[in-house]
Amino acid sequence: MEAIKRILSYPFSVIFYLFFGLTLVVFQPLQWLGKKLGGRSGHRGVVNIMNLSILRCLHFLGATFSFKNSHKLPTDTPLIIVSNHQSMFDIPMISWYLRKHKPKFISKIELGKGIPSISFNLRHGEHVLIDRKNPKQSIPALSKFGKFIAYNNFSAVIFPEGTRSRDGKPKEFAPTGLKILFKNAPEALILPVTINNSWKLVRFGNFPMGIGVHLTLEVHEPISIDKEPEILLKRIEERITLAIRK
Repeated sequence: MEAIKRILSYPFSVIFYLFFGLTLVVFQPLQWLGKKLGGRSGHRGVVNIMNLSILRCLHFLGATFSFKNSHKLPTDTPLIIVSNHQSMFDIPMISWYLRKHKPKFISKIELGKGIPSISFNLRHGEHVLIDRKNPKQSIPALSKFGKFIAYNNFSAVIFPEGTRSRDGKPKEFAPTGLKILFKNAPEALILPVTINNSWKLVRFGNFPMGIGVHLTLEVHEPISIDKEPEILLKRIEERITLAIRK
């Protein structure tokens, strides 16, 4: 069965990349137009539709999605969304399913140029681009970002593993970025999130893509920033990693 799925993944991957590429090309000018005509909210609306479109492109690979959230999340309080990281498709999942909370991402600076739609959104969508090799740039940028999301009641999305897990197994969480956000947005709620199975889309690399994958996004109980950072970090990591399924 796995061999058959691998063979079928080639033609389906071609179809997926055709529509995925077309989506990115089309939404580049649409984002510009949305920002010019509607400002911040206009741009955000276009980006929401773009993220939904990216998820719809994954249907060509037979992908399905589940969103689980049994908690009432406030929309008038900033959030620090902390998630494990398995593939680039974690981003449109979080963006779409948690769109009411206006998620803003922490991204590496290299992604700020060269990718249609995605680079435009990172530069103009009030996200933060950091140079992970340069603390003199990244630490002030994260501090400013924490204050920004606190002031605007937005959500900061951070992947503390740093790099994507290639097999679904969680990597050790790096504490620095989270501690900076805790300090600069102390009124925020921490929202642990677990993503499952998105790594299976890229188990063979970028081509061919995995097919028939069921991706899940599970929201855990929010946590207040009212304890020592080390205690918070341990609690967050436990909640996220215990929900990871193979």
